[in-house]
Amino acid sequence: MNPEDIAQRLELLRVEHRDLDAAIIALSEGPVPDQLQLARLKKRKLRLRDEIAWCEDQIIPDIIA
Repeated sequence: MNPEDIAQRLELLRVEHRDLDAAIIALSEGPVPDQLQLARLKKRKLRLRDEIAWCEDQIIPDIIA
Protein backbone atom coordinates (compact mmCIF):
# COMPACT_ATOMS: atom_id res chain seq x y z
CA MET A 1 0.00 0.00 0.00
CA ASN A 2 1.38 3.37 -0.94
CA PRO A 3 1.03 6.44 1.32
CA GLU A 4 -1.79 7.93 -0.77
CA ASP A 5 -3.85 4.75 -0.43
CA ILE A 6 -3.20 4.67 3.30
CA ALA A 7 -4.18 8.33 3.67
CA GLN A 8 -7.40 7.72 1.74
CA ARG A 9 -8.19 4.65 3.86
CA LEU A 10 -7.44 6.65 7.00
CA GLU A 11 -9.96 9.33 6.05
CA LEU A 12 -12.65 6.69 5.37
CA LEU A 13 -11.95 5.06 8.73
CA ARG A 14 -12.22 8.40 10.53
CA VAL A 15 -15.57 9.12 8.88
CA GLU A 16 -16.88 5.66 9.83
CA HIS A 17 -15.59 6.15 13.39
CA ARG A 18 -17.49 9.46 13.69
CA ASP A 19 -20.62 7.87 12.22
CA LEU A 20 -20.43 5.03 14.73
CA ASP A 21 -20.05 7.56 17.53
CA ALA A 22 -23.25 9.27 16.41
CA ALA A 23 -25.06 5.93 16.07
CA ILE A 24 -23.98 4.87 19.57
CA ILE A 25 -25.23 8.14 21.06
CA ALA A 26 -28.55 7.92 19.19
CA LEU A 27 -29.09 4.29 20.18
CA SER A 28 -28.23 4.90 23.83
CA GLU A 29 -30.66 7.82 24.06
CA GLY A 30 -33.60 5.69 22.93
CA PRO A 31 -36.36 4.64 25.34
CA VAL A 32 -34.99 1.09 25.68
CA PRO A 33 -31.40 0.90 24.41
CA ASP A 34 -30.48 -2.36 22.67
CA GLN A 35 -27.50 -3.37 24.80
CA LEU A 36 -26.35 -6.07 22.39
CA GLN A 37 -26.35 -3.67 19.44
CA LEU A 38 -24.58 -1.03 21.55
CA ALA A 39 -21.88 -3.54 22.48
CA ARG A 40 -21.41 -4.51 18.82
CA LEU A 41 -21.11 -0.89 17.74
CA LYS A 42 -18.63 -0.11 20.50
CA LYS A 43 -16.54 -3.15 19.59
CA ARG A 44 -16.51 -2.09 15.94
CA LYS A 45 -15.50 1.41 17.00
CA LEU A 46 -12.54 0.01 18.95
CA ARG A 47 -11.42 -2.03 15.93
CA LEU A 48 -11.62 1.09 13.80
CA ARG A 49 -9.54 3.01 16.34
CA ASP A 50 -6.85 0.32 16.14
CA GLU A 51 -6.88 0.40 12.34
CA ILE A 52 -6.71 4.21 12.39
CA ALA A 53 -3.66 4.03 14.66
CA TRP A 54 -2.02 1.51 12.32
CA CYS A 55 -2.62 3.74 9.29
CA GLU A 56 -1.27 6.77 11.12
CA ASP A 57 1.85 4.80 12.06
CA GLN A 58 2.37 3.86 8.40
CA ILE A 59 2.10 7.47 7.27
CA ILE A 60 4.17 8.95 10.12
CA PRO A 61 6.81 6.37 11.08
CA ASP A 62 8.35 6.43 14.53
CA ILE A 63 11.66 8.24 14.67
CA ILE A 64 14.03 6.93 17.29
CA ALA A 65 16.12 9.79 18.59
